[in-house]
Amino acid sequence: MKQQTIKRGKFLRELGLSSSALMAFYCMGTTLMACSTGSSDPTPSGSTGSNTGSNTGTAGLTGNADLSKGAINFTLDLTSSTYSSLKTEGKFVVVGSVIVANAKGTIVALSKDCTHQGTEVSYRVAQNDFYCSNHGSEFSTTGTVEVGPATKALTLYKAQLSANGNTLTVSA
Repeated sequence: MKQQTIKRGKFLRELGLSSSALMAFYCMGTTLMACSTGSSDPTPSGSTGSNTGSNTGTAGLTGNADLSKGAINFTLDLTSSTYSSLKTEGKFVVVGSVIVANAKGTIVALSKDCTHQGTEVSYRVAQNDFYCSNHGSEFSTTGTVEVGPATKALTLYKAQLSANGNTLTVSA
C-alpha cells in the first residue's frame, strides 16, 4: 500500500478547522509534525522590515514604494543597514507594498499581499518561493500561483541591481 503525504495546512483545512482554530494551534506551539515528512513547512527565512512610503525618514530608500501613492519606482541603498541584508541569498525585506528577496542570487520584487485575501507573503529560501501563512498559497519567484487557494499571480516588478551592487532600483 502506497503512503500518501499531505501538507499540514491542507490537512487541517480538510478537518474543517477554522482560521482561528489554526492560529490557536500555531500559538500554542503545536507543530503537528506527523502530518508531513517533507520540508514544506511555512518557515520564512530572511529579515523583514516595515519600510513604507516614500523617502521621508527611511534611510536608504528613495522614490515611491507604495502602490496607494502611484506607480512603483524606488531605489534601495544596499550599503545602508536597513537593506544590506539583500546582498545575502535567502534574505528579504518588505518595502511599502513590495517584497524584495535575494532568491538564490537573483533579486526579485513582487507585490507583498497574497491575491487570495491580502495577507503579507514571505520568502522561503528552502523552497525558493513566496508563501502566504494565512491559507497556504505558494507563489513562484515570478509571482505565478503554485499552490492555491490564490488563483491570481502576484505582480512582478523589475529589479535592477547597479553594476557595483550597491543600489537596487525597483520599478513597474
